[in-house]
Amino acid sequence: MLISGVSSQPVVTQEPSMSVTPGGAVTLSCSLSTGAITTGSYPAWFQQKPGSAPRTLIYTTNSRPSGIPARFSGSISGNNAALTITGVQAEDEADYYCLIYTGTSGTT
Repeated sequence: MLISGVSSQPVVTQEPSMSVTPGGAVTLSCSLSTGAITTGSYPAWFQQKPGSAPRTLIYTTNSRPSGIPARFSGSISGNNAALTITGVQAEDEADYYCLIYTGTSGTT
């Protein structure tokens, strides 16, 4: 059904799960249904462990808040936002979320 004047919300897609061995590296990606993610989308990444609030890892593509190790890095890869974790540690086991600013409909 198409309703005039009503636009659908953008949808962000991430991998459902990934495995990596300690000491290895992993890259998580985030895509947007409405098109390419750019630096103007201000991609941000969050880490959430069970029972804890989400923690900001990356904001505005590749900026880290104080206290976040340099082994967490953000980038734009093709049309997607990416989070790379190098030297993975057991404590990195968590859920990871991306946040994308879409400009017209707010954030997704």
